[in-house]
Amino acid sequence: MGQDNALAPEDARRDAILDSIEDGVFTVSSDWHITYLNRAAEQITGVPRDDAIGRPCCEVLRASACEADCPLRETMRTGMPTVDRTVYIVNAEGRRLPISISTAVLRDENGRLAGGVETFRDLSVLEELRSEIKGRWRMGDMISRSDRMRKIFEILPRIAASDSTCLILGESGTGKELLARAIHDMSQRAPKPFVVVSCGALPDTLLESELFGYVAGAFTGAAADRQGRFAAAQGGTIFLDEIGDVSSGMQVKLLRVLQEKTYEPLGSNETLRADVRVVAATHRDLAAMTAEGSFRRDLYYRINVVDLVLPPLRERREDIVLLVERFIERFNALGARSVPGVSHGALAALMAHDFPGNIRELENAIERAFVLCGDGPIRAEHLPREIAGASLTAGAFSGCATALADVEKAMILNALEETGGNKAAAARILGIHKTTLFRKLKAFERS
Repeated sequence: MGQDNALAPEDARRDAILDSIEDGVFTVSSDWHITYLNRAAEQITGVPRDDAIGRPCCEVLRASACEADCPLRETMRTGMPTVDRTVYIVNAEGRRLPISISTAVLRDENGRLAGGVETFRDLSVLEELRSEIKGRWRMGDMISRSDRMRKIFEILPRIAASDSTCLILGESGTGKELLARAIHDMSQRAPKPFVVVSCGALPDTLLESELFGYVAGAFTGAAADRQGRFAAAQGGTIFLDEIGDVSSGMQVKLLRVLQEKTYEPLGSNETLRADVRVVAATHRDLAAMTAEGSFRRDLYYRINVVDLVLPPLRERREDIVLLVERFIERFNALGARSVPGVSHGALAALMAHDFPGNIRELENAIERAFVLCGDGPIRAEHLPREIAGASLTAGAFSGCATALADVEKAMILNALEETGGNKAAAARILGIHKTTLFRKLKAFERS
């Protein structure tokens, strides 16, 4: 049933007003047939209003809530409006779109129920922006947008699918344990244990008993049998952190486990089988240590079947914004806080710092800032002195432009989320003209 071409003046004014707003609007009769559809609703659904009017609203919107949990049906039943509820519709092209809907009842001049009205807002740009900022490149608990990290993420599923020994190289604090855990979690061994051993923290005698266990009486004080970390990791993965720090004697023992997949607990003659995958890591240059003779060549080749090199944070500055957002989210959740983010000055200081302690140092800096910043944003004075006093160098500029673009996207995303996707209101919060915001959103879609 089409619309009458000859509209009364008041109807023409109504249509002109409703067609000028960016939200979709439609009305239904008491039997759920559409009686009006504005221009924005046409554009969002892809259904011309002449085709929509007279049809059941569920045929036009094809929303996820139409069948069992229709907000408009509930509003017409109870008289209570719905405000900003997110559902999904399927447009005329078959594309699934997120929308935010609000509903209210329509009454006639006598106050009797005459139908309902629903307004809805397209949230697809908001969702795409959120996805781009928060989940662009994620692997397990690791997040990055740097090209070097992307290459690691791309090959990680193939590495996880194998059972080969893997060597992770990188400076302290770059996330070697997180990468090892991601390999385990993506592998067929994921249901079994992931066991971490810090090889550099223990002397040889303790490290041997820690790895292989011991039987009662093996040494003074060994009153009962104790299983080692290889036994604890049976069927799973053992992560040997800082393997470059172990002595030559321990290197021989580790070589046997890797070659023969067997070991004996201290004080025992029983040979046990080690059904474990070994992932090793070090901050040292094992190739140079092998060349000079301080690390066994045969062990080096045994652990270096597959190697991954984690870049330091100073070589992936574009990740600083993503990591700061992650840490702020985590500390807000842990402390029931609502710190909104970092100031431009604090971000500039973070971008300028070289982070010799890498991601661990950045996390500690944000944790310190949380203690000092109260409920406001993190400012430069809340950061450690060695960071707050930094100034941008030529090396910092390479990632700075990308990071600032991410900050701009994050600010726009926050404003859109705060206004429920209302672009005009978001532009007012941001202090920019609505057309400027539209232009930036279009640029984000193209990038």
